[in-house]
Amino acid sequence: MRRRLRQVSSLRTTFTVSFAAVAAAVTVLVGFLSYDAAARLVRVDQQTVFAGVVQDLRDQVREHSLHTSDFASSDPDHDGPLNNIIRPSRTVVQVLGPQGVVVDHGVPPLPVNSHDRAVAEDGTAGKLEQHRNVDVAGDRYRLATVSLGGGRGAVQVAQQFSDTEDLLRQLQQRTLVFVGAVVIAAGLFGWWLARRITRRLVRLAGAAEDVARTGRLGIQVPVTGYDEVARLGRSFDRMLGRLAQSEEDQRRLVQDAGHELRTPLTSLRTNISMLRRIDELPPDAREEIVADLALESRELTDLVNELVALAAGQSDTEPVRRLDLAELAEDVAIVARRRTGRDVTVRATGDTEVDGRPSTLQRAVSNLVENATKFDRGGTAPIEVVVTGPAPSGGGHSGDFGVGTDSGAHHGPVRVEVLDRGPGIGDDDLVRVFDRFYRAADARSLPGSGLGLSIVREVSTAHGGTPFAYPRKGGGTVIGFTVES
Repeated sequence: MRRRLRQVSSLRTTFTVSFAAVAAAVTVLVGFLSYDAAARLVRVDQQTVFAGVVQDLRDQVREHSLHTSDFASSDPDHDGPLNNIIRPSRTVVQVLGPQGVVVDHGVPPLPVNSHDRAVAEDGTAGKLEQHRNVDVAGDRYRLATVSLGGGRGAVQVAQQFSDTEDLLRQLQQRTLVFVGAVVIAAGLFGWWLARRITRRLVRLAGAAEDVARTGRLGIQVPVTGYDEVARLGRSFDRMLGRLAQSEEDQRRLVQDAGHELRTPLTSLRTNISMLRRIDELPPDAREEIVADLALESRELTDLVNELVALAAGQSDTEPVRRLDLAELAEDVAIVARRRTGRDVTVRATGDTEVDGRPSTLQRAVSNLVENATKFDRGGTAPIEVVVTGPAPSGGGHSGDFGVGTDSGAHHGPVRVEVLDRGPGIGDDDLVRVFDRFYRAADARSLPGSGLGLSIVREVSTAHGGTPFAYPRKGGGTVIGFTVES
């Protein structure tokens, strides 16, 4: 039990980790791409705005002869060029006088270096000096210095970008929190999903272990749903059913075989005990004992052979191949004629080709012919074997032996019948004639094991057909089986 729990736990853990890993990978990728796109957009937008402000300032000082007083922060009307710079971009503006002296401080004050002073003293209006990363009061700024021309001074314009980076940093943190939440949620959902899936696998594993531990095949496997796990459960349930049926068949075969073997063995034991006093017996009694021993040994041999054939038929591993039942019946008839001296005829109509196991089908047909010769010992009429198949789609012809020449597709079973003119089978016996070891009352004096027709039923069922038996018009019996083509 502990090992099974470890296996199930490992499977659930694998499901959970896999689901969480996939969700994490997808979320991280989407989050990274989204953050990168947003950061690029914000940075480019801020830089574009600042570049536009600087360019407007340069255009103004080139078009108009402006002085430092025009950029004074104390302008009461707020209609000067300073306000045109500040309003759209929320920039910091600082005015430098001649020689780079600060005449109007920005808020916060901006740094001035030698390059900025040189621009303030430059005689060309619109001269530009840029600083991309300047530390102002602990914050990061981008800074541009634009000359007024004629040595009148310069205007410094700065845009803080550290607040933008702070905003992006907050966005990054929130993205990470979101990714973590998604991973945790995916892990929990994966665990729930894995538990839901493996719950039915646990039941299947438990059923398999119960079968292995107890050897009982009649365990009912609970199956729900229509997915692959449900199909596996139904297949496992059907497999257990087939195994249970096979076990029951084997048990019944052993019980029946033991019952049937008891009679000839008892007779053999009795006759063998008489052999100890064979010198005391008259010659006729001696001959009778020897004859009985020979008869019982033959019947015992036949019974063992029939049991072996029946057991082999239940677990036959012979490969299935395409064969012609009419040709197979003719082979059986040739052997029967040689063994019994009886006339055995074969008639075939339609397409008699089937997919089957040749040796088992030959055994079934042979058992039918042997059964007919046994119950029609004194008969002179020929024993007839009739093989009837469905008509080919393209027509064709048939004769006493052979099938239509057209090999077109056909549908339906092929029927094998053996007709004799023996005493027939009573109505009460017809329903049980294919049971194992069953022998009609008037047939118990004849040699045989009662397994021949049982083998016919087994072979027919294994090939998708059914056995049948009914009285023949005019006397005798029609007995045979069908095979799916």
